[in-house]
Amino acid sequence: MSRGVVALVSAVIALAVGLWLGGHPADLPGPVRDTFVQEDRALRAEIIDSIDDNFYKPVNNGKLEDASLKGIVESLDDPYSSYLTAKEARQFDEDVSGHFEGVGMNVEQDRRGLKVLRVFDGSPAQDAHIQSGDLILAVDGRPIAGVNSEVSTNRIKGPAGTTVVLRVFTPGESSDRTVKVKRERIEVPLTRSRLVEKDGHKIGVVELMAFSDGAHQLVSRDIKRLRDRGAEAIVLDLRGNPGGLLLEGVAVSSLFIEKGPIVSVRGRHRAERTHDAVGDAILPESVPVAVLVDGGSASASEIVTGALRDRHRATVVGTHTFGKGLVQEVERLSNGGELKLTTAHYYLPDGETIITRKGIKPQVRAKDNPDTPRDEALPVALDTVASKLR
Repeated sequence: MSRGVVALVSAVIALAVGLWLGGHPADLPGPVRDTFVQEDRALRAEIIDSIDDNFYKPVNNGKLEDASLKGIVESLDDPYSSYLTAKEARQFDEDVSGHFEGVGMNVEQDRRGLKVLRVFDGSPAQDAHIQSGDLILAVDGRPIAGVNSEVSTNRIKGPAGTTVVLRVFTPGESSDRTVKVKRERIEVPLTRSRLVEKDGHKIGVVELMAFSDGAHQLVSRDIKRLRDRGAEAIVLDLRGNPGGLLLEGVAVSSLFIEKGPIVSVRGRHRAERTHDAVGDAILPESVPVAVLVDGGSASASEIVTGALRDRHRATVVGTHTFGKGLVQEVERLSNGGELKLTTAHYYLPDGETIITRKGIKPQVRAKDNPDTPRDEALPVALDTVASKLR
């Protein structure tokens, strides 16, 4: 083979290897990878410096840096992965802790903006006549269609005493409306419970709003109180519950299931891990249980629903759940921000994964009509558990 041919072949191989490694920087040797990363950072700095020097109006360099980081994560085209600035990270951490400063509502992402799942009693949102089913289309004049839900909700939140302007559309109305809402410090009411008489039986209803830190302790407290008052069966109402902490989902499931698998987590770079019940069951298996769900029941709500269904501990009543069988992990970054990244699928005890946007199918269908003051779904759940007491 001539030297020219050898050189040509070598060049082609080098080009192919270079292209492959360029798309797989993690596989590069340490020193080479560091050089690539440094060049990437230098290029980003070059772009930002050029904008700073030449753009026709003043710019905020910190804002440009945050935008570049957000763009990297947004390129994954995953609605559940996001880069949070230091300010957004503080607000996100407040959500998980169960209190925040805002207007007092639970929402989920919608292609048009944010859909309101629940409005807290006595909240500024309720005073502004915002209700479940409404769509938030814009915040302070900025449309939020296609904007990540964490980013959208963080725009609504803010210091107590300040105001936010929301453009709201109520389905069935001919046009949207603009409302000005004053923010307050919101203490999220994680649970509500009550005792209901049905066919001569006492049935406890426990409503869980989110899987924030300590949720399982509140559910346990409420169930024990209801049992002390004579509750013969329990309805766990997870409607509109968007989820939260994975381990809280496992802990709530463990209140009904003494031992065995609750959920398994499998990721591309993670070995399968199964979370078992932690041995805190507080109800005898003879006590009937129903889980009441709807399209707003997501993530940890689906873990609990699927575990109680697969382990034959409860009957699922309601409508299809949201469909979010993905696990997110949050990594604190050196700049005070956070990377919220989808890292794995979760699998229910019977091996099913919750397919995005399909959710868990209820065993007994029941749907509430939001246009009526009556709750049409809860009586079906009450009938379901009452029938097991006859």
